[in-house]
Amino acid sequence: MNIDQENFEVEVIYALPTQQKRIQIKVAPGTTCIEAVKQSEITTFFPEIDLENVKLGIFSRLVKHHEVLVTGQRVEIYRPLIADPKDVRRKRAEKAKDEGRINKKTGAKV
Repeated sequence: MNIDQENFEVEVIYALPTQQKRIQIKVAPGTTCIEAVKQSEITTFFPEIDLENVKLGIFSRLVKHHEVLVTGQRVEIYRPLIADPKDVRRKRAEKAKDEGRINKKTGAKV
């Protein structure tokens, strides 16, 4: 049996606000998500990726590092949040109240 018939393609992707990198690699059956990320050598392009603590996903679904891949999947490397979305929304609402753009009692637009 030929080794290429056993191996299958997956994609590893990482995106920043200004750029993204997509790397297609062939992996053996039983390869985990973190192994695929390491095989892609994406850290040569983005050395800030911490492979021990990085969050990974497959098509927007958060996965564990040891989850086994199947053919055609895309491993996504997630960046840490720089701000809590709830705090950002709360501050934006408080600012709107202070500026008089919303009703202070009901929260509806004026």
